[in-house]
Formats: sequence, structure tokens, C-alpha cells
Amino acid sequence: MHLRFSQDIKSLLQRLAEQPLTLGDILAETSERGFCLVITLLILPFLFPMPPGLTGPFGGACLLLSVQMVLGRRSPWLPKRIANYKFPRPFAQLLLQNLGRLTKVLQKIARPRLAKIAHNPLIWRINGLCISLLTVLLILPIPFTNPIPTVGILLLTVATIESDGLLICISYGITILITLLFGFIGYAVWLAPSLLPSIFK
Repeated sequence: MHLRFSQDIKSLLQRLAEQPLTLGDILAETSERGFCLVITLLILPFLFPMPPGLTGPFGGACLLLSVQMVLGRRSPWLPKRIANYKFPRPFAQLLLQNLGRLTKVLQKIARPRLAKIAHNPLIWRINGLCISLLTVLLILPIPFTNPIPTVGILLLTVATIESDGLLICISYGITILITLLFGFIGYAVWLAPSLLPSIFK
């Protein structure tokens, strides 16, 4: 694995599989990169089948971190109750098993490019804004849609860690497309009550 993202995430998951670490421990060790690494850890499960009830807590922590990015913070902070959360060992083992397939895809699309864009302080804030928006869409109670915003968030976190300005720009376009898709779904749901009577006439 040549990607910093892959190395960092694999190392963290291996440690989590051996002994539970809190989110606070991970943030303390990873500093500024902790924003994207912890956000990745929080949203990775939504790519795979997972127990219900985790969207709210995981999404809330992800939103809190991304809003701090929007504000320009470089040191992540979480409330003590969230910071003391420990990832269960089976959870880490499951993610570790699935990480290999994901890494193969990411190695083909991510690498350091367009450094002026990647390292621009304004881009850091815009990335946080896009992640915040996608997290809100992730939290919405719409069945079977979790993987869609998860992919957008994952691309942004990987692009940020790998200093890939081109992938960041592509991720912005994907964020817009995902937002439009959810807007269409919302519009369809809003129209549904008025359309159903005419359908069943």
C-alpha cells in the first residue's frame, strides 16, 4: 500500500482489532490528519451492511469534525462523551477485512497532484463544507442511500490526506451531483401523496 491513507487506516484498524482505542486517543496521535482519518473511520461502515442505529452517533461526530474544518481549525476536538467512544473489536476486524478491496480502487485514482489547490487554506474549509453537507444527507432517514454520500465523503478525505488537488476538484463535482440526486428524491417524496390517488384510479 503506497497511499498514506491506506497505511494510516490499516495501522489504526490493526491496533483497534488488538485493543480498543477511543476516538480521543486516535485524534491525539494523528493531529491535523486526525480530522480526515477519524471521519473516514466513522463513515467506512456505511459502505458495507451494518447494524441499524449507528447513523446518528457516527454521523453526528463526523458532522462535528467537518464543521471545525469549515471554521479553519487544524486541531480536532470532540466532546468528552464522544471522544471516549471505543470502537468494538469485531467492528475493526470487519473493516480491516474489507479495506483491501477499497484500497485497490483508491490506489488507481489518488496521488499527489495540483499542490497549490490541495494546500490552499480555503480548500480545507471548502472540503469541510462539502463533508458537512454530505454528512447531513447521510443522516437523512432515506432507506438504501447511505453508500451514496459515503462515497463522496471518502473521496474528499482521501484527496485531502493524499494532497490530490485534482481529486478534490472531482469530489466537488460529485458532491454537487449527490446533492442534486437527494434533492430529486426529496421532491419525489413530496409529490408522492398527491400522485398516488391518480395512479390507483
